Amino acid sequence: MDIVLAQPRGFCAGVARAIDIVDQALVMHGRPVYVYHEIVHNGHVVDDLASKGAVFVDDLELIPRGAVTVFSAHGVSNAVVEKARQRELRVIDATCPLVTKVHQQARRYVRQGFTLVVIGHAGHEEVEGTLGSVDGPVHLVSVVADVAALDIPADAPVAYVTQTTLSVGETQDIIAALEKRFPGIAGPALDDICYATTNRQAAVQVMTRHVDLVVVVGARNSSNSNRLREVAAQQGVPAYLVQGPQDLDPAWFSGASRVGVTAGASAPEVLVQGVCERLATFGARSVRELPGRAETVTFRLPEIAV
Repeated sequence: MDIVLAQPRGFCAGVARAIDIVDQALVMHGRPVYVYHEIVHNGHVVDDLASKGAVFVDDLELIPRGAVTVFSAHGVSNAVVEKARQRELRVIDATCPLVTKVHQQARRYVRQGFTLVVIGHAGHEEVEGTLGSVDGPVHLVSVVADVAALDIPADAPVAYVTQTTLSVGETQDIIAALEKRFPGIAGPALDDICYATTNRQAAVQVMTRHVDLVVVVGARNSSNSNRLREVAAQQGVPAYLVQGPQDLDPAWFSGASRVGVTAGASAPEVLVQGVCERLATFGARSVRELPGRAETVTFRLPEIAV
């Protein structure tokens, strides 16, 4: 069989920035540097940073008062920011600038008197941060059916924002349902979905025309990685999400002549190469990369010397 690589794949600018922030904080401040939640949703990345001295916690109470603390790329709520202030933590904010833009947009809508709807997945760190970034009425919808259940008067001014790592197609359907129920609703259309998410989903759609099966490299709790697997499956191509080469099952590839490989925005290229090397032991003969959209986006680092 042959391997076909999607392009683009892997790290986006927000993920690369967040990892650089932790690396530079360790260099400047020494170990330990505390990180609130996984810096990005990838165990390989987290383990690598932990080996250098990063300590990952899900509760600010576990961080010593006054310690250097990095907020993850997913963003945090106002309550977390306030609690960090009370504990006198020296905060470095690694929130992806595209997530920060969503928070700013959400606050603007609430200031203007809108009832806010957030389109996203319940429990995801990014969504929790967005829900907690505003002071005012806010509702969460995850699927089209949630729109009908919204407890909002028909004549209320309503606006929406979206999680940045959603499926483009599913989000379009939810927005259409919101527009049907609230004809005057305000919102950014699909602009909140980040460029990297959109590009990777489009690349998978192209790749499915050329392959018999798709392997997505990414963590199980990575929203954008799960969406890539779903996009491939929606095109009628069997798709599997793996965290690394160790998760590959030889039985998946029986009869496959072309295998597509892509990676979520928080999955490093070293894992993609590891998957290709393991596929070679299953009989893969060649690796070729499809043409795709070049990504040149970069984000400036915040102040590290806190």
